[in-house]
Amino acid sequence: MDKHFDDLGGKAKEAYGKAAGDRSTEAEGKVDQAKASAKDTADKAKDKAEEAVENIGEKIKNVFKR
Repeated sequence: MDKHFDDLGGKAKEAYGKAAGDRSTEAEGKVDQAKASAKDTADKAKDKAEEAVENIGEKIKNVFKR
């Protein structure tokens, strides 16, 4: 499932849990939101790592072009 849907679903689950007095469902909602946040952070880190590898590759190519 898309991380944005996980976050929205988690918020909805948390709100339902609060409204219904169901602490377990509320906690599950918070966990879902934390998972979505972790996925987002991991995706951003992956993108930065790929960008860094591309930059290093370009720098190596430029060194050998001289």
